[in-house]
Amino acid sequence: MESPENPSGQAVGVGRDAPATPVDVDTAVLLLGAGVTAFTHPLLYVKLLIQMGHEPLPSTVGTTMFGRRVLYLPGFFSYVRHIVKVDGSRGLFRGLSPRIMSSAISTVVRSGVKRVHRVDILSKKDDLQTSLSKVVKEVRTRVVTGCLAKHLFHSPLAVISVRCMAQFVGREVKYGGMFSCMVKIFKEEGLAGIYVGLVPHVAGEVLFLWCCNLLAHIINTYAVDESFSQASAIRSYTKFVMGIAVSVLTYPFMLVADLMAVNNCGLAAGLPPHSPIFKSWRHCWNHLSNKVQYSKAFTIALCPFLPGSPLQRIQLLFPPGSCDLAALH
Repeated sequence: MESPENPSGQAVGVGRDAPATPVDVDTAVLLLGAGVTAFTHPLLYVKLLIQMGHEPLPSTVGTTMFGRRVLYLPGFFSYVRHIVKVDGSRGLFRGLSPRIMSSAISTVVRSGVKRVHRVDILSKKDDLQTSLSKVVKEVRTRVVTGCLAKHLFHSPLAVISVRCMAQFVGREVKYGGMFSCMVKIFKEEGLAGIYVGLVPHVAGEVLFLWCCNLLAHIINTYAVDESFSQASAIRSYTKFVMGIAVSVLTYPFMLVADLMAVNNCGLAAGLPPHSPIFKSWRHCWNHLSNKVQYSKAFTIALCPFLPGSPLQRIQLLFPPGSCDLAALH
């Protein structure tokens, strides 16, 4: 059978410029997501150790450019060097496998929700300008079909990943392979152990979705003037900027979820003296609210250096930082 030809007699390639199928796009996104997850894993690992109050390195006294004496906490690279010294380079990637699996599941669910929502929008072309009702409907769809469906599979993998990383504190080897971890947790703690920390995690993400989308809609509708030449460019970045701002608000939920994933599971990081034993996530929330004093952390340059046990000094928003020695006396 001859290949089709154009009027000039030259053969025409069939499907040479065929558009990429959704499967091809999803595969590329999955691979990219796995790469980003692996690249950023050491940063998340260090952040988790600081969240749990693990302080293997001493603070150092220094001076600012204005000559004031300050106490510097170990930074990211100091923690990385310590982990490599103890566990080698491979130690930086504890708990990576369940995170990659979780990232893949999140990508698939998010892609499916967007595809369904896009079809719904294209079927109603009469309203080209985004309305508040459409934003509310979009967020509701993401919450019901996306957030809940994702966390049904994401939460067990997050628990496994956090516990694998938390073993660094007490040098345990209790949790190893992903599937063996799942079986071990189910045998020891039942279904409640697999989904520990689910409520604050879901609550934080639901709050994030509502705040981020509604704030972006309000700004795009009432703050960005149509006459401005760069209005479309500004609108394209609004949701991204709002996501960064709202993540500060939802961070305590993620913090409580991570701490509950380790609490009283047999690892040193989740037992006294490293951490009290919490009865529920609300108990953990109240403990941190009373002892760590979230609002005070902002006034001392986001520094986790507060009196008390390591858990009472943890974090608040960013791992490394500094605080004024004079403010502590």
